[in-house]
Amino acid sequence: MIFIGDGALLRRAVVHAAAERHPVDLVCCADPADAAGAPHLAADDVNVQAAALVAACTDGIVWSLNNRRILREPLLSRGLRILNVHNGLLPQHRGLPSVAVLFALLHGDTEYGATLHEVDAGIDTGPVLAERRFAVTPDDRYRTVMLKGIRACQTLFEESLPYVAAGRTLGPPPAPASPPPAVYYGVRALDRLSDHRDHPAYPRATDLGPFAAHAPEVTRAVTAVNSTPRLR
Repeated sequence: MIFIGDGALLRRAVVHAAAERHPVDLVCCADPADAAGAPHLAADDVNVQAAALVAACTDGIVWSLNNRRILREPLLSRGLRILNVHNGLLPQHRGLPSVAVLFALLHGDTEYGATLHEVDAGIDTGPVLAERRFAVTPDDRYRTVMLKGIRACQTLFEESLPYVAAGRTLGPPPAPASPPPAVYYGVRALDRLSDHRDHPAYPRATDLGPFAAHAPEVTRAVTAVNSTPRLR
């Protein structure tokens, strides 16, 4: 197995896979510590390393966790099965989780969660294989939803790992009665944040807590909105 991503979520997945005696052939991440002792490749663009990834992978499986790198050709056409664990429900929370959580609260979403999906040429558009949902309560804040989402990602990975490793079929999960619209939350979505400044959920949605350091684009946007004088 090859792992691509960064941070504690990636590191925990690598450690768990190794503890369950699955092959950890290579970890593509910025910080060697996140590889947890496994072979490490520091590559901003893993796509140009497609040949090296194919040569290293012993079971044809690639996991993407907390990964902001866009996976594209030639990597996608080299016969690897690439799976992404996404912090958010798809298709309504596509894009950056740091942005999606904020707007989920502003839009009054009553559920959030984690999604396992196949990676295709789009961004968070591949077939959904499994998901893990949790309720969003009126008291939840950005920091609590993000933390629950990270925990859901870890649990979803650990639940799915044995099925994927054995080549067994996963999902898809039951389709909702009313399919939600597909929405993409990228950095540009933050340009609309000022429109929500007077929204009742704005204080909860922008209470970043410890995640302020890990979501600099959201922190900058919130700071800019909060420092702009209101027009009288």
